[in-house]
Amino acid sequence: MDEKYIVITNDNFSEPMSKKDAIKLVKEYDNKGIVGYIVSEEEAKRIKDPSNFNEPKWE
Repeated sequence: MDEKYIVITNDNFSEPMSKKDAIKLVKEYDNKGIVGYIVSEEEAKRIKDPSNFNEPKWE
C-alpha cells in the first residue's frame, strides 16, 4: 500500500495523492503565492480541519 499525502492550505485539504503529486501541487501553489504544507493522510485525519493545523515555526 502506497502512503498518500494531503496538501493543506489556509482553508483547504487536498484529495489524497502520491508524494510526487503533493510536492508538485505545493510548488504550483508557491508560484501563485499560496502557502501549502504536506502531511500524511493519517495526520490529516487527525487534524480534521485546516484551522487545527499548527503552522511550523522555523528558527
